[in-house]
Amino acid sequence: MAKQPMLKFVSVGRDMPEKRVPNLRNRDFHEIYAEYADEKAREQAGRCSQCGVPYCQTHCPLHNNIPDWLRMTAEGRLREAYELSQATNTFPEICGRICPQDRLCEGNCVIEQSGHGTVTIGAVEKYITDTAWDEGWVQPIAPAAERPESVGIIGAGPGGLAAADHLRRAGVQVTVYDRYDRGGGLMTYGIPGFKLEKDVVMRRMEQLEQGGVQFQLNCNVGDDISFQEIRDTHDAVIIATGVYKSRELPGPGSGARGIVRAIDYLTASNRLGFGDSVPDFDSGELNAEGKKVIVIGGGDTAMDCVRTAVRQGAESVKCLYRRDRANMPGSQREVKNAEEEGVIFEWLAAPKGFKGDPVSGVMIQKMRLGTPDATGRQSPEVIEGADYTESADLVIKALGFEPEDLPALWEQPELTVTGWGTVKARFGSGETELEGVYAVGDIVRGASLVVWAIRDGRDCADAILSRLNGVKEMAAE
Repeated sequence: MAKQPMLKFVSVGRDMPEKRVPNLRNRDFHEIYAEYADEKAREQAGRCSQCGVPYCQTHCPLHNNIPDWLRMTAEGRLREAYELSQATNTFPEICGRICPQDRLCEGNCVIEQSGHGTVTIGAVEKYITDTAWDEGWVQPIAPAAERPESVGIIGAGPGGLAAADHLRRAGVQVTVYDRYDRGGGLMTYGIPGFKLEKDVVMRRMEQLEQGGVQFQLNCNVGDDISFQEIRDTHDAVIIATGVYKSRELPGPGSGARGIVRAIDYLTASNRLGFGDSVPDFDSGELNAEGKKVIVIGGGDTAMDCVRTAVRQGAESVKCLYRRDRANMPGSQREVKNAEEEGVIFEWLAAPKGFKGDPVSGVMIQKMRLGTPDATGRQSPEVIEGADYTESADLVIKALGFEPEDLPALWEQPELTVTGWGTVKARFGSGETELEGVYAVGDIVRGASLVVWAIRDGRDCADAILSRLNGVKEMAAE
């Protein structure tokens, strides 16, 4: 009888891929986790309990069929595992790297709840698709038949690219418009290479281009082309711009030189990795080398900034967050990685103002957690008389992002937005109140996860295909 490949969680412990030691990985921008060897991937996949109600799948925004592709991996049926994984996820190797699995699939694993340690779902997902690329199983899109309809997509981030992939596979003609010189959105310019190496994103861009997706890069809608022109050109339009407007930092001295936006700082670092000329880095404005750096914020963007500063050779790196560790929005795994690399966290600390121009210090007020707010989270309250000042040569604002005013920028006052400035779109389809115009990802949800943008893009593509098919059927009657 063949040895049972599954249900090994009782006898086999959780084992992540080897992590490079901190004093080596903090010197470069390569990914910090090694790949699983084939035997180790099978072993860890075999820890899955194959439970009847897979909470991992339920809590995945894409509802990936995780138990089945874990079983296939454990049985050595890796190509089948890849085919099943990519059936629901446009970019499984990207999600395997940057999804906060500790809050989604792995955080809801049944064996984790029973004390055996979660299955390493993200690492196996990454291994499956990286192997598929190495083996040549990932091929350019090849529609069974071409369709005459076209869709214009504004934004080459994960939501726009997921929709482009899905529509192109159905034979629809797709053009993606993006303001940057490379596609990928924040996957390219926002997320550092130590979490997502850029060749991983660029090979997906190449696959889409080879499959017939047209890209118009360095194209700023509202300046280089009007929104109405795009509407007039295509049968449907998807708004997938993301949110790039940084939240401002209040307090005296907040406009001083040396206080920079996280998006500018991370973009400069990533451009440097591509070999681009980056004058603001060369001048020292967006370079942390030899500086005392303070990052303000507690989300994943703040974690990206502190870990980037370490790699740039900062003298010291501190992160200020107004709540405690348990209440921070960022991944606990990222906090641990940052601490290992030398970052100091100042919990329950908020900026009150700034000294000097260029900045030389941050005035900090200590906080405590008070009564819960409307969401149930305890609200931070100032502790009177506990202020102090931290020296700083570079302050990075990582307070989150807000949507740009698209109706004004694009001269489309009839494009309805919510009170938060996000585009108002129908749940599940992305339909807006403009005929034939859809919206997906962060521009609808606010700053969110890559995996949710992928989900929105795929759902929206399905809705557009249903609409196009309906129009075609009506024309044939």
